[in-house]
Amino acid sequence: MKPPPLKDDCFALPPGVAWTPVDDALARLRDRLHAVTAVETVPLANAAGRYLAEDVVAQRSNPPTPNSAVDGYGFAAASVGEGVQIMPLVAGRSAAGEPLPGAVPEGHAVRILTGAVLPEGVDTVVLQEDVTVEDGRIAFRGPVKPRANTRKAGEDVAAGDVVLGQGARLRPAEIAILAATGVHSVPVRAPLRVGVLSTGDEIRAVGDDALPHQIWDANRPMLLSLLASWGCRAVDLGHVSDDRAALAERLNDGAGEVDVILTSGGASAGDEDHVSGLLSETGTMELWRIAIKPGRPLALGLWKGVPVLGLPGNPVAAFVCTLVFGGPALRLLAGGGWRTPVALTVPAAFSKKKKPGRREYLRARLDNTGAAEVFGSEGSGRISGLAWADGLVELPDGAADIGPGDPVRYIPFASFGSS
Repeated sequence: MKPPPLKDDCFALPPGVAWTPVDDALARLRDRLHAVTAVETVPLANAAGRYLAEDVVAQRSNPPTPNSAVDGYGFAAASVGEGVQIMPLVAGRSAAGEPLPGAVPEGHAVRILTGAVLPEGVDTVVLQEDVTVEDGRIAFRGPVKPRANTRKAGEDVAAGDVVLGQGARLRPAEIAILAATGVHSVPVRAPLRVGVLSTGDEIRAVGDDALPHQIWDANRPMLLSLLASWGCRAVDLGHVSDDRAALAERLNDGAGEVDVILTSGGASAGDEDHVSGLLSETGTMELWRIAIKPGRPLALGLWKGVPVLGLPGNPVAAFVCTLVFGGPALRLLAGGGWRTPVALTVPAAFSKKKKPGRREYLRARLDNTGAAEVFGSEGSGRISGLAWADGLVELPDGAADIGPGDPVRYIPFASFGSS
């Protein structure tokens, strides 16, 4: 028997089966998913990396009182005119944490340090570098702009203002503004628990012996570390061979302990593609055969109410699909809302002719001129390209003819995920 020759595009779908464009797939995820994690109130010191479950209001203004922005001398601007000004100094000083007791009389000045409360009678500060001090008096040149070198109470945040909105991730900067405005505990989402499961008879765990026809499992440690970097609680669900009953049992176990399951391998339509097969049997298959390169086979469904994202088995495709689809989807499920990764428009440092039909993601990094160079091979089995790259160049769904210097979209790896 002689098989038919390969077509020009051996990945073409059968008649009547359409690709799902990347944007359509993302839109479905955005429309159909919602936060699944519990809400709890934790001390601010334990809230780093969490997503706010509610808006948080400032308990006190920042700064709480008018204060000096510099080291210098304070006085009332109304008592300053043109030319040389000479003022007597009052006794004492106003320092951060040690405000001056009492008021400063009109026409007098007071020594004041950065962050110190403005005493009564003071609304303006002159820099110490602009002042001569002698015999209990200061001399400087006017005029002086009223309220110069001072901060108003609440000029950063006023008491009662919403400091951070629901869905904000609490990074160091967010922790700082909450602390500064008197917030000591916050309502947050519990960390998203994401299980990672590898499938395939050819897969061997790292550290085990592998025969020539077997490969070590690169996907599971890769995905577990990626999820941990996104602030998820990554759960290792191990490896299952190409056995549908064993896979169903492992999915049952995983659904009882995690909020989301990522599988790698078995997401296409072959005899041993049991992930897509099981999801189809349950009637929860949402989408697959995405118009993306690397990738294409991507299964999305529910298993006992738990979302399952079935990734391609190829590590490069699994990584890219996790970034593109998993990043925003997991953030939404974790309570952080949907976030589109930020892309930079940079000049290309490569040439590429692209056919229409699929959106392509090239492993890339910026050179010392800020141009995007791409990995030498587009092969999905070239895992070394992931370690070489710092991000992805995104090419549009349609045809493209790119030459050096042409603008391209570059998305750093750091733009994906839970930031």
